[in-house]
Order: sequence, then C-alpha cells, then structure tokens
Amino acid sequence: MKSLKASGHQFAESSTQIQTLHQEVVDVLQLPTFQEKLVKASLFPLKTKNIDTLQINVGKMCNQVCKHCHVDAGPDRKEIMTQETMQECLEALKRSKIEIVDLTGGAPEMNPHFRWFVEEIAKLGKHIIVRCNLTIIVANPKYNDLPDFFKQHQVEVISSLPFYNADKTDRQRGQGVFVDSIKALKLLNAVGYGIEEGLKLNLVYNPNGAFMPAPQESLQKQYKRALLNEFGIVFNDLYAITNVPVSRYLDYLITSKNYDGYMEKLINAFNPVAAEGVMCRSMISVGWDGALYDCDFNQMLDLLVNTPVKHIRDFDIEKLSQRNIVVGEHCYACTAGAGSSCGGNTIQ
Repeated sequence: MKSLKASGHQFAESSTQIQTLHQEVVDVLQLPTFQEKLVKASLFPLKTKNIDTLQINVGKMCNQVCKHCHVDAGPDRKEIMTQETMQECLEALKRSKIEIVDLTGGAPEMNPHFRWFVEEIAKLGKHIIVRCNLTIIVANPKYNDLPDFFKQHQVEVISSLPFYNADKTDRQRGQGVFVDSIKALKLLNAVGYGIEEGLKLNLVYNPNGAFMPAPQESLQKQYKRALLNEFGIVFNDLYAITNVPVSRYLDYLITSKNYDGYMEKLINAFNPVAAEGVMCRSMISVGWDGALYDCDFNQMLDLLVNTPVKHIRDFDIEKLSQRNIVVGEHCYACTAGAGSSCGGNTIQ
C-alpha cells in the first residue's frame, strides 16, 4: 500500500484540514466515501430516530493528557462551560422529554459548577451519566468525596481503563494512571458502585494501537476476571470503543505511519447494520460554549447540526428530531464491525 504524502504530517489543527486529509486517504485507497456507503445501504440521508440523550461537554480541562484523546483535553485547556450555558441546558431539558444526560469533558468534575449542575439535573428526574477518568477522584483531596456525591444522585459512572494492567494503561494515559485508577475503582466499589442496584459502574476499552477492538463480550470477561482476581474490583459492563481518527489519535496514526492502513481497515469493515444503530441518531451533543452537534466527534470537527437551531439557547426538539445528520469519513469508526458508540458496540 502506498503511503500518503501526509504520513510525515504533524497533526492537522483545523477541522477543514482533517476532513481534507480523510478525503485524500479515501481517494488514495480508491474506496467508497462514507456517504456512498450509506447510499448503497439505503441510509442516506442519515436521519434521527428517537432522541433520548443530551450529551454535554462541560469543558476541555483535564488532569490527564491521554494519547488517544479525541477532545485534545489537558490541564492547560481553558474552554469551560459557564453556569449561564448550563442553565440554558437545564431549560432545554425542561422543554423536552429527553431522559438521559451524559456529562463529559475533559474531566467534567473540574468545571467549577459541576456539582451544582448535577444537582439541578437530578431535580428534573433525569438519568445522569458522568464520564469520569477515575484518577480525578484521587488527584486532589477536594475530589475524594466524588464517589459519595455520585451515589447521592444515583449517577451512572463510565470510566476509561485501557487495559487491566499497568503497562498498556500507562502507555496510553500516562505514568501512574493505572495505580490511581485502581485506587479510584476501589473507592467506588466501597460505596456500592458495581455492586448495588442502581449504582452502575461501566468501564471503557480503547485500543492503544492502530487496530479495532476485540469482541466486546470476550474483553469484558477478561477484564472482570483479571480485576476481581488481582484487585478484588467489580464493575457492571465493559464498552469497547473504536478510536476515531481525529485530534491526538489522528496525530498518532500519522506520525506512526499507520493512518492509511487504519482507514482502510475501517472502510473495509463497514457494517450497514452498525450504521443503522449509530448513536448520533438518538442524541444531541452540546459543546462547552452551547453549540449543538450530532455527536461528540462532529463537535471536535466543528461540524454543527444541519438545522437553523445551532445553540442550546434555541433548543427545539421537534426541529432537531427532523434533521439530517452531518457525516464524514471519520464516521467509518462508528460503523466498522460490531459498531461503536459511547455505550460500546451498537450490535450485540
């Protein structure tokens, strides 16, 4: 396979550059575009189904700098959702029948209004998911009580753990992350997470190389056995998520000269059944500034929703429910094999 001229390229900063790069690799490989695949599967234009989730990125600040991070989050990021924008999210939730609120970041807990926001969402009777990186719980004494706070509001905790040993985890997420993650998981177990009904603790596996995840069910069995035997840790489910070629993971693919090969794998593994069940059909993604997107990945590429309703302050569930979803070549990651979403495989 001929390498792209971009294989020596340093990370493309703009969304336009990234989209152009993806289009180039499809041309070089002489393979169909994502839109052409959808047309053949009678799925274009991709339409919404029942919108049941509002995923809110409350900021890009994080205590970690993970190699696979599609948000490019880190301690130096200043993009933080204001309390005013959070209030606009609450008003939108009051005007809709959306039942699930998925809070993400960065480390969402680092937003100064995070706890207030969770409390206000809980008052609306919504099911709350927090995407916690685990290490934030033990990073600073002011976060040590997060397990109790989560339990108080029946928050579902979803946390990334690249593998069940230190070597692979630390290579992807930083030195010492595995040890701190184990400490945090034990604290969550201690208050009932992964044990008591209603206290869900789910883990996320992301490959640490240029390959797709192994079958989710077999990975879950391995994780459960290893974490229980080695550390006495239990959890509910494991989500295997395919890495999307944007931000830091794209940079890794390019600098390691794996970009064209990885894209070819995704394209050849396209599954129309997975495409039918992609998460963007049942969710709305809210950026830290209140802008609206079809999913978290489109958010990172500045691909706003294809409706006149572009901001949470103008939220209109009827108009958003009739929109055509904005797609691109990065969407191959969510439709390869058994499918990938923020909740793992879309095909069980």
